[in-house]
Amino acid sequence: MTTEPSLDADTAGPDASVALDPRMQRPWPALWALVIGFFMILVDTTIVSVAMPRIMEGLHTDINGAIWVTSAYLLAYAVPLLITGRLGDRVGPKTMYLIGLAIFTGSSLWCGLSDSIEMLIVARIVQGLGAAAMTPQTMTVITRLFPGEKRGPAMAVWGATAGVATLVGPLLGGVLTDLAGWEWIFFVNIPVGIIGVVLAIRNVPRFPIHSHSFDWIGVVISSVAMFLLVFGIQEGETYDWGRITDHLTVLGVQTPLPVSVPGLIITGTIALVAFVLWQARNRREPLVPLSLFSDRNFTVANIAIATMGFAVTGFGLPLTLYLQLARGYSPTQAALLFIPMALVSFVMARPVGRLVGRIDPRFMAMAGFAVSAVAMVVYALMLHADTPIGWLVLPSALIGFGNSLVWSPLSMSATYNLSSDRAGAGSGVYNTTRQIGSVLGSAAIAAVMAARITAHLGVSGDQAEQMQGGGQLPSAIAEPFSAAMGQSMLLPAVGLVLGFIATCFFAPIKRHR
Repeated sequence: MTTEPSLDADTAGPDASVALDPRMQRPWPALWALVIGFFMILVDTTIVSVAMPRIMEGLHTDINGAIWVTSAYLLAYAVPLLITGRLGDRVGPKTMYLIGLAIFTGSSLWCGLSDSIEMLIVARIVQGLGAAAMTPQTMTVITRLFPGEKRGPAMAVWGATAGVATLVGPLLGGVLTDLAGWEWIFFVNIPVGIIGVVLAIRNVPRFPIHSHSFDWIGVVISSVAMFLLVFGIQEGETYDWGRITDHLTVLGVQTPLPVSVPGLIITGTIALVAFVLWQARNRREPLVPLSLFSDRNFTVANIAIATMGFAVTGFGLPLTLYLQLARGYSPTQAALLFIPMALVSFVMARPVGRLVGRIDPRFMAMAGFAVSAVAMVVYALMLHADTPIGWLVLPSALIGFGNSLVWSPLSMSATYNLSSDRAGAGSGVYNTTRQIGSVLGSAAIAAVMAARITAHLGVSGDQAEQMQGGGQLPSAIAEPFSAAMGQSMLLPAVGLVLGFIATCFFAPIKRHR
């Protein structure tokens, strides 16, 4: 696989790019080719949630081990995004995309063949690394193929893909789990990945590349910060927010040093602050060019997309566990409740694509966050052991509607003013903040769920985890368990409210004439 032809960033105009690769004149086939892979990797952020009870049963693990199947993927996905965006600028977005797609497809086979929770978690880490190599390249290609004034419809496709994929995941996961077993939520990626490779080779152009140095110190500091924060938040309830020195065997680590959950979180926060300070002091080429945040809309869009990632990842698990454990539905039956979300998002994709290029996207994003937050609160109030299942269709459809109004306007606002030589860095930062939100959403919802189960059922965190993996709950505890899951849904609602507040600070986009 060869790298793309080098061309100085200052002299590479559109005409020069077209001369290098005539596929630059056909941007839509390139976009659709990349959408296939992008859809697949985003489906894998949520497809596991509906299969978790079966994974726990098949691999003999508890809820915390199963949650690490998602968290490990999200963490491995999030941490490298900054560097893979820069690598795309250096070796070419097409080359990086194909490398990532090959890694993702191969590790999907490994996931499906795993016979222990530890092996599955390791395979998911590799899968996340492949996803990290792919994702920034999709936004980079859009930014470099479509000028600012024509980028709205393209970003609408990107946003609709992101929105629909995160909602289709649970539905597809339920059907595959019931019909063929949980392994097939990973095996299904193999033919899709092969098709994606063929289409990308055929349709995606090779772009001029830009020479970049790499901030390895920044990579290390940011990786350490993210791991400590995510592990501390997710494992806090398990260890009663105290010392965990004797329990680090979950990571295969033995240490005589005292380790506590608050200590991990504080250290992670300090490392995160140190990373930002290092980026400000790095005079060569920082991993995160802080000058990107001089664009107000880029800053606001990053904050908002982090809250959206937090909410989308956080709400699926309590809803799925409620449906399967409190109501006794199979994975497929539980997944049917996600159909209104996915269907409304899909139907709304085209009109949103038309509107995002014509009206100020901030108003669409504000409406989307508001509707989604209301829907999440409605869910929280409705989750009872005897709620008619038909009533839950309304908040499901509302989430799909709100979701469709968020992704495209945010991505449009984030990339509108990005120049071609900053496309990789900008898309890397944007996708990183989205994934950081998803990682924290996955970790935080685990802690909140365990806390609410303990509060309602009077059992310890460990007992709660064992209970969650034991099949349908007896009727005597189904109602308190439902209440616990409903109250857990308020956490993603809070995230959506924060997203709404952030979008209020968008500046109007100045259309190019």
